[in-house]
Amino acid sequence: MQTTAVFDSDLIQRYDRQGPRYTSYPTAVQFHAGFGEDEYRDAAAVTNGDLIPAPLSLYFHIPFCATVCYYCACNKVVTANRARAEQYLQRLLKEVTRQGTLFDRSRRVEQLHWGGGTPTYLSREQMQRLMQATREHFTVVEDGSAESSIEIDPRTVSAEDVAFLRELGFNRVSLGVQDFDSRVQAAVNRIQPAEQTMAVIEAARAARFRSISIDLIYGLPLQTVASFDRTLELVIEAAPDRISVFNYAHLPHMFKVQRQIDESQLPEPAQKLHMLARTVERLTAAGYVYIGMDHFALPHDELAVEQRQGRLSRNFQGYSTHDHCDIVGLGVSAISRIGNVYCQNERELARYQARIDEGGLAVFRGVELNDDDELRRAVIMQLICNFELDMAAVEARFGVRFDRYFADELRVLEGMRADGLLALDGARIEVLPRGRLLIRNICMVFDRYLTQHGDDRPRYSRVV
Repeated sequence: MQTTAVFDSDLIQRYDRQGPRYTSYPTAVQFHAGFGEDEYRDAAAVTNGDLIPAPLSLYFHIPFCATVCYYCACNKVVTANRARAEQYLQRLLKEVTRQGTLFDRSRRVEQLHWGGGTPTYLSREQMQRLMQATREHFTVVEDGSAESSIEIDPRTVSAEDVAFLRELGFNRVSLGVQDFDSRVQAAVNRIQPAEQTMAVIEAARAARFRSISIDLIYGLPLQTVASFDRTLELVIEAAPDRISVFNYAHLPHMFKVQRQIDESQLPEPAQKLHMLARTVERLTAAGYVYIGMDHFALPHDELAVEQRQGRLSRNFQGYSTHDHCDIVGLGVSAISRIGNVYCQNERELARYQARIDEGGLAVFRGVELNDDDELRRAVIMQLICNFELDMAAVEARFGVRFDRYFADELRVLEGMRADGLLALDGARIEVLPRGRLLIRNICMVFDRYLTQHGDDRPRYSRVV
């Protein structure tokens, strides 16, 4: 399989539209209030009874930030009142205890992730308590083979803090950067000198973190092709193992904080496409593999290795190497995937805390997949993660005739084949270099909910 991505401006402009990022299928749009705590408990019990119960991946959402970044679409609480973090932690510890009782202790935790918000908003003592409770109520793998990651705001940590996080058990770190240009940083209210970020990277390497990742965003106010190119140059020089380069989605009707951004300062669509083209060009030339959906990794990184072996997966934290794990989401807005169900905790902090105070869990919506959902999820995830699909393997797993079940979809794909996005020979689908940047479009062909409901409300970001 070819592993490069080709930027074709004409194709990208022709296919550019809104669409899901497929961190799940069905997407969160299909989650409903008819799925609640009882259904979640049932799902946990069912998976405990599997012949070989799946190991676990734990995701903790820490929503607090000391300052607000105007571009942010995360579920967050911006406050200088540190007492609120302690109040939240008390509820989170209770949730850890209750969730821990639902899963057989033989189900080892092979993956752990703290996201936010800003997880390092918590004090060292608070982080120790949360990690201790996790180990008390779940069977966390302690031999060093588990993937334990944490998101860091480089403005909030010292070299000593980084070393502490390593001692706490984390072995992967993700740094929010977005852009190194000072004018852009001022426009989005995130002042972060490059030297500050580089010091944290240096500290992470000194502490022997296994992987370092950097997040960037293109399409922010006052960005130019030249200024973003300088940011890319600094990032390449730092040589992180992974780089995520996201397209800024300006959706002020959905995220009020984005109303602080001066829309007149946003780059034109043509400029954004040029930034994307330069990103692909520069990172590929620097030796990074295009994983897909805004992600790049060095060839030795586990994401690149798993993709070469056809085993890459994707969930609400992005691309992952642990598709065999059930995901337990803890904290406000966290999403779980247990067996054939997805569910989400309350999205508002006050409602989350109230639900925990009532003595139960905070699950407020979800969805149980039917046979068609599971089939389409497998197809979409295989394409979006590994850029190829063996139709015979799908037929053997699900007992269908691929060409009959997906006759309408294959007719649509013929147009994409004619445009050079993919190869289609009756036995397999291969996403070609010109189609890799448009993988969301290809996956959308198999999304029954998009074609069934024809919902054109602005729920999603643009595909490029």
